[in-house]
Amino acid sequence: MAKAKLTDEVKTYIVQALACFDAPSIVAAAVKKEFGIEVSRQLVESHDPNKKAASGLAPKWRVLFEETRKTFLEDTASIGISHRAVRLRALQRMADKAEGQGNMVLASSLLEQAAKEVGNSYTNHRKLDHTSSDGTMTPPPSEIRIVAADDRSDDQASS
Repeated sequence: MAKAKLTDEVKTYIVQALACFDAPSIVAAAVKKEFGIEVSRQLVESHDPNKKAASGLAPKWRVLFEETRKTFLEDTASIGISHRAVRLRALQRMADKAEGQGNMVLASSLLEQAAKEVGNSYTNHRKLDHTSSDGTMTPPPSEIRIVAADDRSDDQASS
C-alpha cells in the first residue's frame, strides 16, 4: 500500500486517538470509517511519539499528543463507565436480559457484581485497617504470664 497523504484533520484524529490509548489497528479502522481513507497500522503507529516509528513526527503533533493524553488522564468524568450509576444501569440491563433468556447463572453473577459495586468493592474507598495501634503492621506483643505452681492452685480455688 502506498503511503497515504493525510490531511491535518486526519492526522489530528489519529494523534488524539493514540493519545487516548486506542490501539493502532483500532485507529486505522476508525479512520476508514470516519474519513473513508484506508491507512495501515504502521502508518498510524508513526504518529505515536512513544514509538520508534514516530522519530520523524513533527513537534506540533508531539505537543498535541501530550496535551491530549494529559487531558484524557485527568478527565475521567467524561467517560460514562467511570461512574457507578452508569455501571449499575448497564448491569441492570444485562441482568434483565439474562433473566429473560432464562440464563440464571449469568443473572446471578451480574447481581453479585452489582452488589459488589454498591458495596464499594471496585473502589479504593474501603478502609482496610491492618495496622496496629502504633501505626505499624506488626501485631501487638502477646502477654505471657508465668504462674508458679502454688499460685495456680490459689487461682483455681477462688474460681
